[in-house]
Amino acid sequence: MFKEMLGKCVQGYTMTEEEAKSMMDQIMNNEATPSQIASLLSIMRFRGETVEEMVGFATSMKEHAIQIPHHVTDVIDTCGTGGDSCDTFNISTATAIALSGLGVSVAKHGNRAVSSKSGSADVLETMGVSIQTSPEEAAEALATHQMCFLFAPRYHVAMKHAVAPRKEIGFRTIFNLLGPLTNPANANAQLIGVYDTTFAEKMAKTLGRIGAKRAMFVTGGEGLDELSISTHTDVVELNEGTITRYTITPEEVGLTRGPLEDIQVSTTEESADLIEAIFKGEANQTATNVVLLNAGAALYISGKAASIKEGVIVAKAGLQSGKVYTQYKRLLEANQGAADHA
Repeated sequence: MFKEMLGKCVQGYTMTEEEAKSMMDQIMNNEATPSQIASLLSIMRFRGETVEEMVGFATSMKEHAIQIPHHVTDVIDTCGTGGDSCDTFNISTATAIALSGLGVSVAKHGNRAVSSKSGSADVLETMGVSIQTSPEEAAEALATHQMCFLFAPRYHVAMKHAVAPRKEIGFRTIFNLLGPLTNPANANAQLIGVYDTTFAEKMAKTLGRIGAKRAMFVTGGEGLDELSISTHTDVVELNEGTITRYTITPEEVGLTRGPLEDIQVSTTEESADLIEAIFKGEANQTATNVVLLNAGAALYISGKAASIKEGVIVAKAGLQSGKVYTQYKRLLEANQGAADHA
């Protein structure tokens, strides 16, 4: 079956949703060889992945993933595609922590660094926040602290069969686009950074088909896979099935621009230190503003603010009042307490 479909795809055939799901099921069940997996990923990347193929793949990935047994009604994720090569601090992770301090329940999906200086798992581990939680521990953390971290390899165990082929071919594939769409806590709102805005509509259509209500897919004008504080941001918004595209600038939401260099880091430790400085109110203005901008967008997409501008105001108040820093310390203390009882 796999070999036959490869033969059709190399001739330009695009799979139906059901066919794509079947192919992904075979990958997840270790029924395809590494060469076959690499061939399929290469063919699809060369000709372009369709929404039907992305939905089929994503559906299979979600079915094979370990799910979080939580009972929280509204959950947001701030996981992006990565791969922007901008060497910024972990903006989406800082945003996730800030959101949890502002009354939003966050299931932060993430991994270790692949192309960046510091992955979300790396920086949280450096800070002292546990990344290797069980599904039950994650559900408990989400309920009691409004934030849990979902370490992708722990929850997408069947993806291990595709690791070697992905690493060997070296270029971005459909999996880079699907990772952020397959949150194990089934987040119904998402702020997703995309390394190339040309993929955003396909991702929005896919996410809409597999269950999310609201999402923003954002790409900074300089290629950042976050909302940019240095230039404009291309946005594709999914709102209850409706997809719109627009651009926003920092000035439109009451923030001033700053240079990219102000938010770049060389190590995981630098990223962790800068995030803590932001929460303490001791960071440079650009670093603080980029978190306010992304948190403002997340508050809007989660329904906690009527607009991104209003979300920025709410985030700024939470940061200045010390509410966010208090939450940051709570997360560290909770992790230390768990370690003491281990």
